[in-house]
Amino acid sequence: MRFFNLPDLGEGIPEADIVEWHVGEGDSIREDQPMVSVETAKAVVEVPAPCTGVIARLCGQPGDTILTGAPLVEFVTDEEDSGTVVGKLAIDDASTNSDDAFIIGSPADGQVQPSSSSHMVQSGLQSLAEQFQVDLAAVTNHRTAAQPAISYPLEHPEPLKGVRKHMARTMAESHASVVQVTLFDDVDIDHWDDKEDITVRLIQAIANASAVEPALNAWFDGASMSRQLHDAVDLGLAVDSEEGLFVPVMRDVAKMKKAEVRESINKLREGVKDRSLPNSELQGATITLSNFGVFAGKYATPVVVPPTVCIIGVGRLREEIVSVDGKPESHRTLPLSLSFDHRAATGGEATRFLHAMIQQLQK
Repeated sequence: MRFFNLPDLGEGIPEADIVEWHVGEGDSIREDQPMVSVETAKAVVEVPAPCTGVIARLCGQPGDTILTGAPLVEFVTDEEDSGTVVGKLAIDDASTNSDDAFIIGSPADGQVQPSSSSHMVQSGLQSLAEQFQVDLAAVTNHRTAAQPAISYPLEHPEPLKGVRKHMARTMAESHASVVQVTLFDDVDIDHWDDKEDITVRLIQAIANASAVEPALNAWFDGASMSRQLHDAVDLGLAVDSEEGLFVPVMRDVAKMKKAEVRESINKLREGVKDRSLPNSELQGATITLSNFGVFAGKYATPVVVPPTVCIIGVGRLREEIVSVDGKPESHRTLPLSLSFDHRAATGGEATRFLHAMIQQLQK
């Protein structure tokens, strides 16, 4: 009997949720045959069989969360080689006879019962910690201090999965670590042509402002108290979907023409819709744009997600009464909200960035 552990599915993803098994216990399977579909924080991925053999036991059911490095499936095979391309097979006789499934949360009576599955999960976590030289005790103490473990009993709990769970964790960690400040202002765009592409103009304004004030197009590492300014503007575009929030990245937008910017936007939105974007297009943003005003809302305090330093939120386009030569006129107005990490950027740098955006948009 050999266990196949959930492999690293890219960029150090810590876990995955089982979506669908393509095999059952007792089935024969060939090497590289699709075995199970799992959902990470970024994509739905098919995991192939590491070898030819017979499925002895599935170590989780659809909806269960499996940690990277924890047992995913148990094989019966004559092969002796325990190494595979996508993961590794590990012999674990102590847990072979267990029928426990991977547990999420705790039993109804509130008492957590020890099981071989929880032991295997802990072993997988410990293995990952050793691989990346992480002190689990220190991490646990830090998270407990930053986020007290408060439980709210729900009558009909629905565990978050995949993208939504990743979003919840990211927002909580950002809130706990970033020293965030938000600036608000309006842009008079009444002189724009009715067919002007607002999102394209915003992206071009961000690229221009990044050249004027580079401090906001940057990454910041709070652990080492160091920052990295970027020459290229790799813009993360917040895209809403039924599964949750995605932030695909547009590379080097300052070098794009208007038509290229619009083409890239359409491509990324389509990729989010059909979940076809590779992980490489969902990471590495140097600054972020969230156009929440498409639906509703005037101003917001969009959350800065490390290591980025800045996110720009755009509210709903509206008609506003303004004074022109002492006389009231109704003008189209676009509200802007700029959140920045005050550890990495000064108030002066943030206001200069926002001013540069406004000037570019008012041309």
